Amino acid sequence: MRLLIYNIRYAVGAGPTPRMPVPGAGYLFGNPGNLTSITSFIKSTDPDVVGLIEVDIGSMRSGRINQAEAIADSLGHFSAYACKYGEESVNQLIPILRKQGNAFLAAPRITGERFHYFDQGIKKLIIELELNDVAIFLVHLSLKYRHRHFQLRHLYELVKKSKKPVIVAGDFNTFWGENEIFLFLQAAGLRSANVSSEPTYPSRSPRMELDFILYGKGIEVSNFEILDVGFSDHLPLICDFEIVRTE
Repeated sequence: MRLLIYNIRYAVGAGPTPRMPVPGAGYLFGNPGNLTSITSFIKSTDPDVVGLIEVDIGSMRSGRINQAEAIADSLGHFSAYACKYGEESVNQLIPILRKQGNAFLAAPRITGERFHYFDQGIKKLIIELELNDVAIFLVHLSLKYRHRHFQLRHLYELVKKSKKPVIVAGDFNTFWGENEIFLFLQAAGLRSANVSSEPTYPSRSPRMELDFILYGKGIEVSNFEILDVGFSDHLPLICDFEIVRTE
């Protein structure tokens, strides 16, 4: 099975253009054509499951296009998505922010999703996709170090409850890389598919390992790649894996 994880930055591109010099301004304006480029790229990798971080689910920035559904339709996949902020967050009242989400896209033969929410941090959404033999959790952790560690504890509890082999993936915002999640990995019995700790951010000159695919017992990884494409400020991750059955 092939898993692709990609923070697409709402398809606005890799960074601000000369006409948008204010930091963060690139998040407010659409980038016509970039969604098409992202969709073509994703399609070329032939994934079974796609985890998208920072996907616009229908704001005026995207021209009211639900990017999760648009990419899924092109792939022939189904989509499961939600706003990444808590249901009671004030961000739900702000037109653009309430359309900022995360999403799973998966082949038609795959169904089953649940939405969990962290108690701490602004970005609270956890999407769990339960397949026949594996459970995959998609996350976008807090920018605040203290909140991230509360979130990791919450993730640990979800992982330990799973009766199936587990993958935890997404944008962890770990500015100190894998060292920051070492204790979580040990406690949850997970390991990183990125064995060389190669950086994933920023895409133009990667320096930090922010994006992870973590996997547990019962999963065997046969291939892992970080792809050098510049459609977002993050680089996408691809992981090919299979379930190891034990009698």
